[in-house]
Amino acid sequence: MKNLTLENIAKACGGVYRGKAEMAAMEVSHISTDSRKVEKGGLFVPIKGARVDAHDFIESVMAAGALCTLSEKDLGEKEYPYIQVTASLQAVKDIAEFYLAQLGIPVVGITGSVGKTSTKEMIAAVLEQKFKVLKTQGNFNNELGLPLTVFGLRPEHEIAVLEMGISDFGEMHRLAKIARPDTCVITNIGLCHLEFLKSRDGILKAKTEIFDFLKPEGHIILNGDDDKLVTVKEAKGVKPVFFGIENHEGIWADEIESQGLKGISCRIHVGEESFSVLIPIPGRHMVYNALAGTAVGLTYGLTLAEIQAGIESLQSLSGRFHILEAAGKTIIDDCYNANPVSMKASLEVLQDALGRKVAILGDMGELGVNEVEMHREVGAFAASRDIDLIVCTGTLSKEMAEAARKAAPEKQVEYFPDRAALFEALPNLVKDGDTVLVKASHFMQFDKVVESLKEK
Repeated sequence: MKNLTLENIAKACGGVYRGKAEMAAMEVSHISTDSRKVEKGGLFVPIKGARVDAHDFIESVMAAGALCTLSEKDLGEKEYPYIQVTASLQAVKDIAEFYLAQLGIPVVGITGSVGKTSTKEMIAAVLEQKFKVLKTQGNFNNELGLPLTVFGLRPEHEIAVLEMGISDFGEMHRLAKIARPDTCVITNIGLCHLEFLKSRDGILKAKTEIFDFLKPEGHIILNGDDDKLVTVKEAKGVKPVFFGIENHEGIWADEIESQGLKGISCRIHVGEESFSVLIPIPGRHMVYNALAGTAVGLTYGLTLAEIQAGIESLQSLSGRFHILEAAGKTIIDDCYNANPVSMKASLEVLQDALGRKVAILGDMGELGVNEVEMHREVGAFAASRDIDLIVCTGTLSKEMAEAARKAAPEKQVEYFPDRAALFEALPNLVKDGDTVLVKASHFMQFDKVVESLKEK
């Protein structure tokens, strides 16, 4: 890993190198916080968890061939080198900041309340038409996940697309310090994390901390249809580029038509030019993702033809509106996360499906003091859509079910307090030929519902 010698690592994280002087100039081959994944030549970063202290695995990791380890403890004299630090978590962030600076490649940082991951996938798909891209994998978007993503960068990578997720003030500032983005993209200011950020104005303040370390020659790309983001006039002397459907100030789309579960088509306008495109994942929200991808693509010199090809090459991720055929049913696996906005968007798409339409919905987390009202709002919305069966599971989803029944007494609405009760009833609820949407916040573990549907 470029310039990640033991000596430089110690300097970057303010640690004390303890080991043979001749080994200080050796570079590590990789960095891991998982003792099971550290290979020969790697650096082990032991993190103290709530139940396990990874310092307990240092001896076994070093015996397996790791080059070096960090340690918050004084290990005394050892045959292997180690770097003593005050806090491993802070050290790993400092090392990631140093390493990314050594590579000198452009960084696209993406945040927002809803759609960060799908927007990240879209932007990466566009940029991959011209560059070798490293993008955030899975949910590695927090203060530990972002550094681990950065450590995946290698000399062949030409650009990094990094998702940045937060739940409280100050977190984005710390993430931005690591990433130091050349381009900042914000998808929207919604209702996630109200438990900590209190209001949409609070969310705007927290998300726009991404500008704290924006490079002077950088770029800002914002959703111009968002009433909060449109108030951002400039940051660090950089004026935003806006994208939208209603707002035609920058990059915008019209001729939007659902193609059912095949996706959604639209025409994207860039100045006096435009192009038609089929986005291969359904949902009106995907148009916003395509617009963000277009804006980033233009920023990095792609042609409209390359941008169109990138958008049309997009593939869905498991748990994020991933459509699959199994056991005689069409299953829409959208169970990675949920909030009122994304719930409504997914329900809108479901009603475009063929055959009988079933929505299996679960609790939404981190909504703050208005969580009951928001679950009721989603229930009433579901009842207003062309959906044949609404199934609600979870403590808060009882409110969702009650609101759905009240809004449409004639519609079939079923409620189950937990997954166990749902699983027992599932064979009698879902039929061959159904299209089934499965959506809830991640803590509900609705991926198990998807697996159950695939088996029956």
